[in-house]
Amino acid sequence: MKSLLIAITVAVFSFNAFAGMVVIGNRVGVDSLSKSDVKKLFMGKKSKLSNGTRAQIVELVDGSEGRLAFHEVATGRSESQLQSTWSRLVFTGKAEAPIQVADYSAAIMTVASKTNAIGYVDESFVTGDVKILFKY
Repeated sequence: MKSLLIAITVAVFSFNAFAGMVVIGNRVGVDSLSKSDVKKLFMGKKSKLSNGTRAQIVELVDGSEGRLAFHEVATGRSESQLQSTWSRLVFTGKAEAPIQVADYSAAIMTVASKTNAIGYVDESFVTGDVKILFKY
């Protein structure tokens, strides 16, 4: 019973943490992304944006609450699955490792400074330095 209560609590908090998440991009980059594009880009299955430039993925650090919540809905992958996928892609030379940042403010700064960067943040953190490409 105790483990069921813990699982329900985690699920509720995960949903609440994810409720206002958005995928962001540089103001001069692409204008939007589809849900499918987001999943493929953040799983390394797609490397180019619709404007033909190579996407630079910006992720929160491994294990962070925002990262786990984003990937739960956007890619359906756990932390260990993500690490395994990206390790394999980087090792085989099929992709560059995502840039990892500590928090949403750093994600916004990084995306704002790179034309082809995309990342994710809680919508309440979005500034005029970036634009929203997809909302969950």
